Amino acid sequence: MRMWLATTMLCLPGVVNAQSAAPDPVASSAQGDLSVTIYNNDLALIQDTRQLALPRGRSRQEFADVSAQIRPETVTLTAAGAGIVEQNFDYDLLSPETLMNKSVGQSVTLVRTNPATGAETREAARVLANNGGTIVQVGNRIEILDSNAGRVVFPSLPANLRARPTLSVTLDSANAGTRPATLNYLSRGLGWKADYVALFDEKAGKLDVQGWVTLTNTTGTTFNAAKTLLVAGAVGTADGGNRPSFYGGRGTPGPRGNQPGTETARREQLGDFYLYPLAERTTIANAQTKQVSFLDVAGAPAAKSYFYRNPWLQKLDEAVSVDTVLKFSSSREGGLGDALPAGTVRVYMRDARGAPQFIGESEIPHTPMGSKLALKTGEAFDVKILPVVEKREEISSGRWRTTMRYTLTNARAQGVTVELAQAALDGLYGSWADTKIIDESQPSTRVDADEAVWQVAVPAHGTASVTATFDTGF
Repeated sequence: MRMWLATTMLCLPGVVNAQSAAPDPVASSAQGDLSVTIYNNDLALIQDTRQLALPRGRSRQEFADVSAQIRPETVTLTAAGAGIVEQNFDYDLLSPETLMNKSVGQSVTLVRTNPATGAETREAARVLANNGGTIVQVGNRIEILDSNAGRVVFPSLPANLRARPTLSVTLDSANAGTRPATLNYLSRGLGWKADYVALFDEKAGKLDVQGWVTLTNTTGTTFNAAKTLLVAGAVGTADGGNRPSFYGGRGTPGPRGNQPGTETARREQLGDFYLYPLAERTTIANAQTKQVSFLDVAGAPAAKSYFYRNPWLQKLDEAVSVDTVLKFSSSREGGLGDALPAGTVRVYMRDARGAPQFIGESEIPHTPMGSKLALKTGEAFDVKILPVVEKREEISSGRWRTTMRYTLTNARAQGVTVELAQAALDGLYGSWADTKIIDESQPSTRVDADEAVWQVAVPAHGTASVTATFDTGF
């Protein structure tokens, strides 16, 4: 399975495999020995150990190539015999726009070339504004610079305008000498998520799954040859962080059958989080997406099923497709055998020619080992349902009796079983409204206070129906 999955991933545009060759920018970087811990909610801890030559007393030390999205209030610096007196983060990076902004009120030189003769002329100008365009004063006239304005020559670089993100720190050292100094800080702009590629063999009832860690870097800085550790879980932040969605999304229940597991994965833990270290140092380039494999399982048991949830009293004029659901487990015995970080599961099946074809995807939250998963992969072409309200009458003051009929059709050459769930408005079976099923054409299962479920067998090229009468207080 690894061969077809790896081929699939390497064909995706913009994706870089951790083992693929890439330019090594270490020589041009001021960074030292890097360790990067990346969390799920757009947060990373950077630990950068550099060799500093410190004089005795106070000195200003500059740390170039820190993250452009550094959180300066989180910076700590550890160096033997030295303490921090003051720190500044210069986040204005050198660009034509920032250079012109910093030059407002200053004198520059306009260099223009005569297109006919090629002769250059130079004029002194003062920058008046740079808001959606640059306005300059040349002698007694005011001009707006356009694409034909030629070159602008600046006398010098403005203070605090840096070519690279730079943290400057004033240190007070008890002794002179070179020593290691470790810079620690939190940064936005580094993130990761899990992506899963699953190959489902319906006939064999087996599932091959490869899990990929997808790293993204929008910090404005490349992190070179970094020891990289990934933390699965939503760490608390002052802004509340980002919580992953549950199966089907918040407020939108997914298929029935999802159940959290109770097994502990054989992975290192940090508090209540699982750690996923990358096996080798890796360079996380700015504006890059990188993928690294962390899970490869073949032949895990899996099955396809059909599901439909009907909202209370919903009736339709035309039949709709039921959901196609893939069911499998993350358990050690009979499953994937690992804790699954939140991410997207993309499912493939082989066609008649043996080529894997995409059939759907679904999101999963952080999933403990031993969990049961039921993921919607799409809607069935040949299996449909038509719910109708056959009768609704008031039987007494505030009491209603409603009869529903659910007609299922199957155009497939094989019989199918559809799990049909009827949701109640505010609970079923003894809720505040005292809703009860008083008659049904086949027995239902009371799964909780809000749903009743029927397992409906629909023959090949045939139909099946379920009727149920509800006694309600609304």
